[in-house]
Formats: sequence, C-alpha cells, structure tokens
Amino acid sequence: MKILHVITTLQTGGAEKLMVDLLPRLREMGNEVELCVFENKETPFYNTLSKAGIKINCVASASGYYSPLCLLKLVRLMQRGWDIVHTHTTAPQLFAALGGLFCQTHLVTTEHNTTNTRRKLWWYKPIDKWMFRQYEAHIMISDQCEANHRAYLGDANCKNLTMVYNGIDYYKYASAEPAKDVRNLGKKVISFVAAFRPQKDQSTLIKAMEYLPKEFHLCLVGGGNDTRKALFEKMIKERGLQDRVHMLGIRYDIPQVLAASDYVAMSSHFEGLSLASLEGMSSGKPFIASDVDGLHEIVNGNGVLFEHENARAFADEILKLDSDAVYKADVVRCCQAKAILYDINVMAEKYMAVYINLMK
Repeated sequence: MKILHVITTLQTGGAEKLMVDLLPRLREMGNEVELCVFENKETPFYNTLSKAGIKINCVASASGYYSPLCLLKLVRLMQRGWDIVHTHTTAPQLFAALGGLFCQTHLVTTEHNTTNTRRKLWWYKPIDKWMFRQYEAHIMISDQCEANHRAYLGDANCKNLTMVYNGIDYYKYASAEPAKDVRNLGKKVISFVAAFRPQKDQSTLIKAMEYLPKEFHLCLVGGGNDTRKALFEKMIKERGLQDRVHMLGIRYDIPQVLAASDYVAMSSHFEGLSLASLEGMSSGKPFIASDVDGLHEIVNGNGVLFEHENARAFADEILKLDSDAVYKADVVRCCQAKAILYDINVMAEKYMAVYINLMK
C-alpha cells in the first residue's frame, strides 16, 4: 500500500513526534510510506525520519503555509498514485481536501486536539464542514475530541468517525537511564515537558513552587513562543525562584529527563490526547495533571488530577505523594498499566485497519 502522511512542520510537538514513531512502523508492516511537510527546515525530527529511511517531500512557499504555491505542489504530489493520503493539522487538512478534487485517492485525517482556534471564527465553519466531507475517515484521538468535533460540525457531518488513540513508544520511556544533569539539579525534581504555547499552563506550576519546600525543583522543558518564555522568566525572577525553576529549552532526550525526575507534571488549559502525558505515565514516576479536557479521560483513576490553574492544589498533591510511599507506588503502577495500552504498535495496527477497510 502507498501511504502519504501530510503535516505542517517537523518542529517539536505531539503530532510531529507521532510521525517519528509511527511512519517507520507503517513501513515495517510492508507499506511504501512517505511524508509531506509545508516547511523547509531540517529539524531533529526531520533528521530522525530521514535516517530511518522515510522520504520527506517539501511543498514549502516563502509566502507561508497557506500559499497557493503550497497547494499546487501538494496537488502534484498527491497525483503520484497514493492509495492513502493522511493529513494532520489545519493547512494540510484544507489543501489535501482541495487536492482530492484532482486525483483518485482515499483521504484520511486525524484531529489531534479537543478544540482549535479556528472554531472561534464563525465564518470558517462552512469551510470546515465542506473540508471534512471530503475525507472518508476522520480519526479521533480521544472521547472528548470526538464529542467536541460532533458538537461543532453536527452529526450529519460526522458519519465516518473512527477512534484511534495516539500512541507512544512505551518501552523507551519505561526503561530509560536518568539524565545526570537533570538529576543533579536538586533533591526532588518535578518535570514538565511542553512548548511555550497558549494551550500550556507553565505559570500555575511556577506559582506552586512558592508552596513547596526549597528541596523541590521544577524543570520546564520545551521551546516555542519567545514572548511567553520571557514572561515566565520574569515571573520566576519576581518570585525569587531562579535557583529552583530551571528552563532547560528543547531536549531530545525526554525519556532520560523523565527518568531523572521524581515527579512528572502536565499543566494545560486543554489537550487532545497528550502524548507527553502518556510518556510521563510510562516513565515509572508519579504523574500529576490539571483536570481539563483531554487529560481527565486518561489520568482519572490512574495518575493524579489537580484543579485547573490552582497552584496550591498542585502543591498539595505533590506533598501528599511525597509523604506516602505506598500511595506513590500505587499511582506509578496504575499510570504504567494505563500507558502500555497506548503503545505505538497498537496504534499502527489500528491505522492499518482503517486503511485496509477503505481499500475494500
């Protein structure tokens, strides 16, 4: 089977990391697999996929992701006789839907979040309805993702939804060796892996450090928006937390970072199905997350949830875990039992089932 996946970039992010883990496995299952990106940058994810033998096609334009030139290049690529064209993120979703008018292929798309900014634009809704009607399969990554998708588009436009939870390389995280530089930061380390984007809530964890003893250190791992990063740096300085809150930037040894931590946190305003959360739950460390859409479904009954944007509640949950070894061990056991259900190999098999069904 010839399969083309299409995504905007290969910068850091959950959907981007998914390409790195998923595409080689689809190829190992006997498929011809390539990737298309809308950005001409050789990132670490780009290089990892290239080394794995995945061909990466670029349809970039100096005018941006929504340039007509990107559309023209994508249409030409789609006309090369693919059995499946599978899109991720907004620009690829729209342009592949248009490209499908000019070629014979089965279109599949994945919704990676419970919500998105374009749903707030009243004029974009008719475009979304038309766009999704062009796809033969809409893959939803969580129950809340599906519920919100249906509420937004209406049941009449959601007749071909399929649930496939995003996956991770479970064993890579469960067996990683600790990163020495992270382990040496402090006696008790809390790590949070997330880009500096509006969706993420680093500020609550920074505030929570004021309620925790000085032996606790917070590691913020990720890149992204420089303006937001500068605001957090100012917040840390104003609270006198420079020695206890560490901005580690972008790291490509996340399994080792988590292995070196005592606690793994995820503080967000909303999620789809957070791969970073599943990775954290795989790590063998207690996982604690804000109680919001996309996190509640995965963490509830397994890890620990705290009230959204409540810094005191986060600190209290950390202290409770730290004071009760039996409770802490039980949380770790439940987290790993949940996370292994989302191993990337399970996801690859379910994607193949979707593709095979469309080819009948």
